[in-house]
Amino acid sequence: MTTYGLLIFDEAEELDFIGPWEVFTASSMLRSDADTAVLIAEQPDPVRCNKGMRVLPDHTLDDHPPLDVLLVPGGRGARIGQLHNPVLLDWIAETARQVTWLASVCTGAALLHAAGPARGRRVATHWNYEDTLEAHGDVTVAREARYVVDGNLVTSQGVSAGIDSALWLIGALHGRDHARAVRRYIQYEPAPPYLADEPLAA
Repeated sequence: MTTYGLLIFDEAEELDFIGPWEVFTASSMLRSDADTAVLIAEQPDPVRCNKGMRVLPDHTLDDHPPLDVLLVPGGRGARIGQLHNPVLLDWIAETARQVTWLASVCTGAALLHAAGPARGRRVATHWNYEDTLEAHGDVTVAREARYVVDGNLVTSQGVSAGIDSALWLIGALHGRDHARAVRRYIQYEPAPPYLADEPLAA
């Protein structure tokens, strides 16, 4: 059984955690509901995310179950609102020492750097934040990789890239064939570049 903890906070980017949530919960479903995914926030109150979605956490920093995976999203809250929150940063640092896998999406890497676990590591983040994160020092920003694995740390570029890294992570946990089955189930078949100008098939 794998327990996934997804951190949420005010102005977290919605898809940064909802995309991985879909991957983790679909993975659990295909494994006969073997796993658990929970949303964790500093307080029990609803969290208002970056685009205005309100989300109710399952647990607070003090009452969540033991985690195997911790995922930290990005958004304005990561790069501004929570970047100097000692309660949250201390919790991330302590939890990072206990989990098997630590992950971030987008500018969630800023919180992992501020809390300590990303320092001295190779990470990915949103393209518009790469210079800023690198300027903080003691980190190597991978600018071309959609996601990066450095030891037990999995970081990804912006927003939708979190789905890619979450699929990689469940592949590492439960096998590549399982990850392919999850990808097929959620019908995640990205086809860059932007194709909306192409005519629809009849």
